[in-house]
Amino acid sequence: MIPETSPAAIPADDEPALRRTPSQKRSRERVEQILACATALIQEKGSDAMRMSEVAEKAGISIGSLYQYFPDKAAIVRTLAERYNAVCNECIGSELARVTSMAELRDVFSGLFDIYYDMFLAEPVMRDIWSAMQADKALREIDLQQSRAGGKLLADVWARFAPDTPRPTIDSAAFLIMHLGDCTMRLAVSVERAEGDQIVEAYKRMIVRDLVADGPGGGASSIDISGAQS
Repeated sequence: MIPETSPAAIPADDEPALRRTPSQKRSRERVEQILACATALIQEKGSDAMRMSEVAEKAGISIGSLYQYFPDKAAIVRTLAERYNAVCNECIGSELARVTSMAELRDVFSGLFDIYYDMFLAEPVMRDIWSAMQADKALREIDLQQSRAGGKLLADVWARFAPDTPRPTIDSAAFLIMHLGDCTMRLAVSVERAEGDQIVEAYKRMIVRDLVADGPGGGASSIDISGAQS
């Protein structure tokens, strides 16, 4: 399934993945067809084995037409990654928007990680794209920016319940939480399901207990990653 385009998608830099931004309905439909065909090929054989000529053939267009929209395979993977990230950010933002206390933040964060885990278990294409991103410097930057975006969403809520904690401290901790969450997710989906479940539960216990736990100030983290106690 191809996620719908969303303004929450995060580009790695100022250069768009699409070589030609579609403005007309026919062009937009062609882009969607290209991405749908690429997704099917990735699901069938993996992104490493996918070839641009195969995408063009499956989409029923010439290789020249394909290159008008996507300059290379990495651009297709990047576009799909940005769309999946947009879906994740929308989910994170929606869930965090209903938080009214630090205790509720802990519960919601734990539930969000379960949702995220279920998404990756259910979507093999997401897992493949995530793996492909680690082998490309530009794509790794998207991954890093996704951790920052998720961290900001978490920090914005966290800061409301920790007014005495410096915002840079919260920002850094939230970024770390999200980045470690991504690393945990990669590990969890790369092992047997039972072990993956245990890894996810261990991560949630660590984060809820140590990084999103009520501190002496009543709502701040008990760990200040700058080295000072909050």
